[in-house]
Amino acid sequence: MILEGRTAIVTGAGSGIGRAGSEAMAREGAIVVATDRDIAAARETADRIAAAGGKAEAWQLDVTDDAAVAALIGDVATRHGRIDILHNHAGVQVAGSLEEIEIAGFDRSWAVNVHAQFVACQAVLPIMKKQRRGAILNTSSNSGVFLDRAMTAYITSKAASITMTRQIALDVARYGIRINALCPGWVDTPFNDPYTRQLGGRKALEHAIANIVPMGRFATPEEIAEVILFMVSDRSSYMTGHALVADGGESLAGGTNSVSDSEEALAS
Repeated sequence: MILEGRTAIVTGAGSGIGRAGSEAMAREGAIVVATDRDIAAARETADRIAAAGGKAEAWQLDVTDDAAVAALIGDVATRHGRIDILHNHAGVQVAGSLEEIEIAGFDRSWAVNVHAQFVACQAVLPIMKKQRRGAILNTSSNSGVFLDRAMTAYITSKAASITMTRQIALDVARYGIRINALCPGWVDTPFNDPYTRQLGGRKALEHAIANIVPMGRFATPEEIAEVILFMVSDRSSYMTGHALVADGGESLAGGTNSVSDSEEALAS
């Protein structure tokens, strides 16, 4: 098992990619600290891991609470003696153009998608420096590497996450710490529920994705979990400061396709 004996913290682990990544890490031998704002969801992830023979803990965590993030990381380090992996996955999607989005929505996007990642990275750094090793993975989005209509707050925050990741990677590489960004495209998770409602149902969204994504489909959370395993394990031991895009080719199409163009997609 490629993560045998390692301790991993995952935020936003209660569903979707966060859950699938947690399960994959546990399957490969890691002790996973599954955190989520919804403690019932975090417990379900931990229970699923235990049922499969893995090791996991469930913690309630609001990543916008700086003190709570630092306290969790300190507690895990004290009890387990180390933190080998930090996956900052918790995120929020706030839609709207410059004219449409409220300032509070922009601030929330920044707080969850950028500020919270910064706080967690800062808190775990002394622990990983002492170990002289560690892997940090910040979830961004393929929207962080190209443009998307009427998504000003989301794209700004996801692009900032990538830039921050690259800068931190440059600063900490000499300590044996790697930090990369995960940039998924359309993944079949509850994160898409607002779009599903906006378009009038699941079939409409599937039709739109078929026209937007060159591979013609969503990714499954399990597919993205395999990318996560690569990024946090020694299989990517010489990779740092990289934004790894897994989006079925969507970003190859020029960078301005989006479900906000759904009327054109549905008409095709």
